Amino acid sequence: MSKLKKKPTTKRGKQAKVKKVMKEFKGGKLHSGSKTGPKVKSRKQAIAIAMSEAGKTKPKRGKRG
Repeated sequence: MSKLKKKPTTKRGKQAKVKKVMKEFKGGKLHSGSKTGPKVKSRKQAIAIAMSEAGKTKPKRGKRG
């Protein structure tokens, strides 16, 4: 049985996870999916991955005007 990665439960833990993922993106080491998948080039995609891994929802956006 493989180990499942736990999602952080505290606000500080979630912030740390997002920070870690964004640092990977800035360093050009963030991949979509697995380590062998293509590198993430879009900042928006990196944010979506970070939020997903931290167990947070995407930030709310206002209505388009």
